[in-house]
Amino acid sequence: METNNHQIVDYDAVLDAKFGKEGTPERAKFEAEAYAFYTSQILLETRKEAKMTQSELAKRVGTNKSYISKIEHGLIEPGVGLFLRIINALGLKFDIVKPMM
Repeated sequence: METNNHQIVDYDAVLDAKFGKEGTPERAKFEAEAYAFYTSQILLETRKEAKMTQSELAKRVGTNKSYISKIEHGLIEPGVGLFLRIINALGLKFDIVKPMM
């Protein structure tokens, strides 16, 4: 009978080893890039679910297809105004929540 050797992984330790401790410039850069990629994937999936082309989305928000493509590939992050127009055009909701103290 085969047994599986499962190891519990501390992902903070993995990230520390690969990108530096939290608060370091290297870790901050990695986290910013990861967040941009994650956000881009949400926008990409939502646009496809809406059966909207990059050109259609670009026209709705006042930019061009190339810029939308770069956003969806995580190469650039749109400014706040454009980001909110994209969210609106895709029918998404964006909430700012103040933490309770």
